[in-house]
Amino acid sequence: MTKTALVLGASGAFGGQVALALEVAGWTVKRFRRGGDMAAAAMGARVIVNGLNPPNYHDWAGQIPAITAKVIAAGRASGATILVPGNVYPFGVEPAPWGPDTPHRPVSRKGRIRAEMEAAYRKAAETGEPRCILLRGGDFLLPKAPQLLMNRMLLSKVAKNRITTLGDPDAQHAYAYLPDMARAAVGLIERGDALPAYADIPFAGHAFSVNDLASLVARLTGRKMQVARYPVWLFTLLAPFWELAREFREMLYLNSHPHWLDPAPLRHWLPDHKDTPLDQVIAAHLAARGVQGKAMSTQTG
Repeated sequence: MTKTALVLGASGAFGGQVALALEVAGWTVKRFRRGGDMAAAAMGARVIVNGLNPPNYHDWAGQIPAITAKVIAAGRASGATILVPGNVYPFGVEPAPWGPDTPHRPVSRKGRIRAEMEAAYRKAAETGEPRCILLRGGDFLLPKAPQLLMNRMLLSKVAKNRITTLGDPDAQHAYAYLPDMARAAVGLIERGDALPAYADIPFAGHAFSVNDLASLVARLTGRKMQVARYPVWLFTLLAPFWELAREFREMLYLNSHPHWLDPAPLRHWLPDHKDTPLDQVIAAHLAARGVQGKAMSTQTG
């Protein structure tokens, strides 16, 4: 089978970055168009990258099981391996580090939905086909993706010398810089059948607290940063009228529960993988917001 990949959700943050990384690695990438025949589009592909995700958490209970069933059916019909991004929601408030052996004990509705999704992929892979790589990351990082937590909340007031926190500013929080995660995804895809039929692999990426972020931004810009608490009570006030407020409120615990992912499984499969230094990642985010400082040119140049 040729090096051909079908990417679902290629206009999104994860799907778009994996599509680019595949092309850099010499793959032919087919970008799936919504409304098309997924099984037909997957014919001839070695891998299906599932980057589909309902925006703003809309109707996860209905849409995610439907997407999962279609992706599994397309993989079964074509013989393609599925690569799907996992998140940290199924772990609830289990102690870190989180890895393949951490029990799924979700404390949120979205965590239960994601745990059920993962169980469906696991069952399909372990009872025949399609094979599945679940690459699990924390909150995504990408400088020009305004919908992501870092851009929407944490750095939203950085031009005014404020870093926003939604919980405990000392709690470690897992993040995945998407260009790095995408390179890891390609590396795992290219391991092929060396991986188990269902490969649950954490992408450790970076873990840091809001206070760590404030210190780093201060060093990069030469400006003192104040950590300001977001009025999270607004989510409760707006929840009856605004779907996104309800969904944000449910996940607030992740901003106070210390968590990070186990780097050992990815290191086993991809020992040469290197992540972009955090200084460079955050400098790129600041530059995207037009924030400069005395140490920025060396980080972004």
